[in-house]
Amino acid sequence: MKINLTPYLNIFTSRRMAVMLLLGFSSGLPLPLTSGTLQAWLTVSGIDLKTIGIFSLIGLPYTIKFFWSPFMDRFVPPWLGRRRGWVFLTQVALLIGIVFMAFASPERAPLMLAVIALIVAFMSASQDIVIDAYRTDVLPDVERGMGAAVFVFGYRIAMIVAGALALILSEIVGWQTTYIIMALVMVVGMSGSFIGKEPDKKVAPPKTMQEAAWGPLKDFLSRRSAILMLLLIVLYKLGDAYAGALTTTFLIRGVNFSPTDVGTINKGMGLVATIVGALFGGALMVRLGLFRSLLAFGFLQMVSNLSFMTLAWTGKNYAMLVVAVAFENLSGGMGTAAFVAFLMALCNPRFSATQFAILSSLSALGRVLVSPTSGYAVEMIGWANFFLFSTFTALPGLWLVWYLRDEIIAMQTE
Repeated sequence: MKINLTPYLNIFTSRRMAVMLLLGFSSGLPLPLTSGTLQAWLTVSGIDLKTIGIFSLIGLPYTIKFFWSPFMDRFVPPWLGRRRGWVFLTQVALLIGIVFMAFASPERAPLMLAVIALIVAFMSASQDIVIDAYRTDVLPDVERGMGAAVFVFGYRIAMIVAGALALILSEIVGWQTTYIIMALVMVVGMSGSFIGKEPDKKVAPPKTMQEAAWGPLKDFLSRRSAILMLLLIVLYKLGDAYAGALTTTFLIRGVNFSPTDVGTINKGMGLVATIVGALFGGALMVRLGLFRSLLAFGFLQMVSNLSFMTLAWTGKNYAMLVVAVAFENLSGGMGTAAFVAFLMALCNPRFSATQFAILSSLSALGRVLVSPTSGYAVEMIGWANFFLFSTFTALPGLWLVWYLRDEIIAMQTE
């Protein structure tokens, strides 16, 4: 049987994919600079642990960004259009903010550094809001899975640059110069604002702030099966998240791998496998469509938990570790591509900034609620049974995908 590869190759030559890569890079760069890399800077500078702990609150804007997303739906900047105008504005603010961080001293002015970092985190979360909206509005149905995958690829590369590479640079050129370099690297992502185009379909923004704030909820809740769709968003990645809550602890304490083994195989190879899985899943979505992709990739996510159960049975086995990590991250990347495409399909272009912000925050709710119970579950039933149980927690999400198949299929034809 001859397979026509043209639809797959056409996506890779799409200008929109280059824009997704650049914007993904721009989105991922600021996060380490206000979290892990900043924490390393504080630690090396001799800041006490209590202060370092308080600095973790800088990440708060990422979790509550839906509060100001209506503002970005309502107002249109005077340049580059409704979406790209906001992207460029936040990118300029991020470049300036990261430079200001470079000149703030953790030893002499920790409060000033904290305030500047909080502003950078706020602008970063704001950039995420509008980039998510732009991606939702500009990508046609057939490109959503691959667009999400390419975006994740750019995002992960940026996190390596602002994480691992920044830490290496800090020992060579110092922290101030490192942060200045990272600010200049933002120019790479900013180019995406210029080479991208506004969505072809012209959409009238909300006329008032009241409409911008309440319109997204009214619009979503007026749809058929809206509550079940929300429940699906909470449950789809639940099994994957539950198993992942204690993966590092399991590998070190449960089967006695060294931190170096875990860092190299689980973190290093796992990152590559996630990116490959997302790209592969995005390409497959062209052929499978949204419903079949959600179902098939969700099933693979569920089954991948059993590979860790097998590792718990076999004990310290490097071959089994590679298989488990590769399988789990490949399937997780595929599931993420389909899930992000699903969230994009749920958004109305008039309110896409607010709706995507709300739906993406809701998707983390299941992980936040069940993860604290993981330690108790392991102590009660052991590691192997824990991963078996986590497999079963994926079933409700898969059942909802099947139950809502008509609505999901309809999204692709609207």
